[in-house]
Amino acid sequence: MNYTLNQLQIFLKVSETQSVTKAAEELYLTQPAVSIQLKNFQDQFDIPLTEVVGRKLYITDFGKEIAAAAEAILNEVNAINYKTQAYKGQLSGRLKISVVSTGKYVMPYFLAGFMKQHPGVDLLMDVTNKSKVIESLDRNEVDFSLVSIIPDTMQVNRIELLPNKLYLVGASGSKIPAQVSVKKLFEELPLIFRENGSGTRQTMERFLEKHHLIFRKKMELTSNEAVKQAVLAGLGYSIMPLIGIKNELKNGDMKIIPVKGLPIKTAWQLIWLKGKKTSPVASAFLEYVTREKVSVTRQFFPQVD
Repeated sequence: MNYTLNQLQIFLKVSETQSVTKAAEELYLTQPAVSIQLKNFQDQFDIPLTEVVGRKLYITDFGKEIAAAAEAILNEVNAINYKTQAYKGQLSGRLKISVVSTGKYVMPYFLAGFMKQHPGVDLLMDVTNKSKVIESLDRNEVDFSLVSIIPDTMQVNRIELLPNKLYLVGASGSKIPAQVSVKKLFEELPLIFRENGSGTRQTMERFLEKHHLIFRKKMELTSNEAVKQAVLAGLGYSIMPLIGIKNELKNGDMKIIPVKGLPIKTAWQLIWLKGKKTSPVASAFLEYVTREKVSVTRQFFPQVD
């Protein structure tokens, strides 16, 4: 056996994504480079690590065991690196955060200064829908989660980062009669929803239920970006967080439809499990966020005040 740490890292990422293409994207490598290293790694074993059925790649049972071993080895290597940095007086370790999809417009700005101050910290940030974010927090797989709706089934601590406002929006050419009632408006508008499990969808549905509004569901899409593009194309209307559409509004590509009861106001909140013993890195990040959140909000999100 003569495998390298690079090959272990590549195979682990392929096993996680079950895709050479996605692994290449996440590792910032070319697809041919990943394919070559995957083949070189496989050549050192008599038993297949992967198999292709149709056009989909699967990890064999043996491959899953090797992936688990690879993860353990890489964790030990990271531990050595962190111990070296700590010995030199640097904060080191991993910061793991799960973020709801729209939160990708928020979280990086609260991380940038911290990461620059502490180059020995590695960041793992998973951007997904609310259901998966809460699941990763519940399983204690992450240090923090960023959400706009606090889960009512879990005991969590929280820090509010900034307000979150949601408006009904349409393409710039949308024409809405000035005197139409809210009830009639929602009966006639084709609405675009996020998928089940999305916090934005949950907020949108709560608004519709609270005001007893009957509506036409036109489309259901699986990301905030997909909803935005559908609205821009004129396929329908949606209730969307201001944070994700500020550029489109500024450029005049999208417009807010004035509706009584809107905007919906929630807040972007960083949460973590009550009773969780935070690592030195997580504790340092909490201190940083508490100290810097006002200045970050004023600098990067003046429109949400």
